[in-house]
Amino acid sequence: MDKFKILFFLSIVSCFLHACKEKEAEKPPQPNVVIILSDDQAWGDLSINGNKNIETPHIDGIANAGAIFNNFYVAAVCSPTRAELLTGRYSFRSGVYGTGGGAERMDIDETTIAEVFKKAGYETAAYGKWHNGMQYPYHPNARGFDDFYGFCSGHWGNYFSPMLEHNGEIVDGKGFIIDDFTNHGLEFIENNKNKPFLLYLPYNTPHTPLQAPEENWTHFKNKEITMLANTDDENLTETRAALAMCENIDDNVGRVINKLKQLNLEANTIVLFFSDNGPAKARWNGNMKKRKGSTEEGGVRSPLVMKWPKKIKAGTKIERLVSAIDLLPTLSELCGIDYKTNKPLDGISFKNTLLGNSVKFKDRFLLNAWKDQISIRTQKYRLSYDDKLYDIENDRAQQNDISLDVPEIKNRLKNKALAFKKTINEELPEIDERPFFVGHPDMKFTQIPARDGNAHGNIKRSNRWPNCSFFTNWVSLKDSITWQVKVPETGRFKVKLFYTCPKGDEGSLLQLSFLENKLTFNIKESHDPPLIGMEKDLVPRIESYVKDWKQVDIGNITLQEGTGELALKALEMAGKSIMDFRLLLFERIP
Repeated sequence: MDKFKILFFLSIVSCFLHACKEKEAEKPPQPNVVIILSDDQAWGDLSINGNKNIETPHIDGIANAGAIFNNFYVAAVCSPTRAELLTGRYSFRSGVYGTGGGAERMDIDETTIAEVFKKAGYETAAYGKWHNGMQYPYHPNARGFDDFYGFCSGHWGNYFSPMLEHNGEIVDGKGFIIDDFTNHGLEFIENNKNKPFLLYLPYNTPHTPLQAPEENWTHFKNKEITMLANTDDENLTETRAALAMCENIDDNVGRVINKLKQLNLEANTIVLFFSDNGPAKARWNGNMKKRKGSTEEGGVRSPLVMKWPKKIKAGTKIERLVSAIDLLPTLSELCGIDYKTNKPLDGISFKNTLLGNSVKFKDRFLLNAWKDQISIRTQKYRLSYDDKLYDIENDRAQQNDISLDVPEIKNRLKNKALAFKKTINEELPEIDERPFFVGHPDMKFTQIPARDGNAHGNIKRSNRWPNCSFFTNWVSLKDSITWQVKVPETGRFKVKLFYTCPKGDEGSLLQLSFLENKLTFNIKESHDPPLIGMEKDLVPRIESYVKDWKQVDIGNITLQEGTGELALKALEMAGKSIMDFRLLLFERIP
């Protein structure tokens, strides 16, 4: 090739590369995504849905500036909804069938929305209540979230500067818990303002215990409640407390929106807000039937509002039947992301409906399942778990069973329910044999809490709800605590104990063991703080109170690869009791 041809070829290549760069420069930036999820907040806890007991201007503002969904559904309780958002699949398919004891964990071979977005170049973070597994590889850091701050249990015992975690390491929270989570979210937005990000804010209110900042409680503690529940068991103090917490949520949603405005990110950021299930307590909820824990409308209908000023027309109202399982495919398509996962999705994208590109859509059978309840929803009907059929379009309160009027429709929905029940029975094992992981090499810290343990002898759990509980009444050498665990890779670990011990009972000798490895240590110091939490409760709680736990390094232990029983037992008892136990924290030593 002569010199002229070479120069001509190079000029062609240069022009091509220049054109590619110009095309890349013209390519619009991918939108950011902010997902805000509340906990036990009713569809009726928003002023935009007609509740005159409360004003929620910031959440309402999302709807007014974007879209509101009038037929959006979630699971009947917390962890299944979170799993369905994260995976785009019904929760039972991902191994989530409960809210504690390991039943809340998503199988480790699931693909999450965070992994999808991270693969596409997004920065990812989650701040709040995780509730889909604590120990790596169930931990949020293993599921696509680069940064996590919050707690992994189902509920927490104190909302004011509580013990939390940051990427596995135990830290102290700062201020009211929802304000704190939002502060981390605002910092994340600031730090990633020049690149696409996915921010997940799974708040943990208005879930009990009912606690709220004073400024919010002041607005409600003497407020007249003019709209009441359709049952006779409403406690007005509980209602006021829950609404105060909902007002705080709205305040924090407003802080997120304002931060996006300040950074000129609002136009190209998708913001959505919804709740994980119906209200736990009786209060006004559009006169719908039942509440949290039920697959009736009041338990599974959630508010969903979404805005993207650049694309979604303000004032859009979506009547289409939509579910939490649809959010992964929809958000991925809105952001132009290939959302191929290793397992088939149950969710479908409603992108075209949202953007007004199509007004026609196929009807569907939407499943709501919890324990022995299976309910099927179509665009018009609901077959309830007790075999009644309702025309939801005209009877949202489910007052008129129309089974005899349209028997062919009932039979079709009933057959669908039976098919789902069979599938659930096939996909969920009778016995959950998944162990709790300890010392995964990809995570520095592993928490082993009382929540996941088994007590033997006299030892009792501080409360029937395990998530934020501790073990107490350890009064005999025959007593012990065990966990079924798996150590994926042999390693050396520093172990920290979180405990309390009455004065005079210090000095007991204990042993931590796994397979052939043992660590022996003494409880050297007493630490006997009072139970706390009740001083901030606006209504007496049903969950466990908490303590200011003493944290002490008890030594190092080698854990060999394998599966077996991690056991904590006393060898010598110095007084009348051993200790109250909250947590073991394992730190991998390089």
